[in-house]
Amino acid sequence: MNRIKEVLETKELTQMWLSKELGKSYNMVNSYVQNRRQPSIEILFKIAKILDVKPQDLLKEN
Repeated sequence: MNRIKEVLETKELTQMWLSKELGKSYNMVNSYVQNRRQPSIEILFKIAKILDVKPQDLLKEN
């Protein structure tokens, strides 16, 4: 499980913005945000850098 949606909401950013910054389709980012699909470690680190948070801030325990 990830906290990408929560971080985006806190920073008042959109999934569309993240998809452009990440170079991924909106559908892919939406699947990450909705926890239907988990990003690879590499992508998780890239998302963390884009959002200016630590990678572990994007993860939550089950």
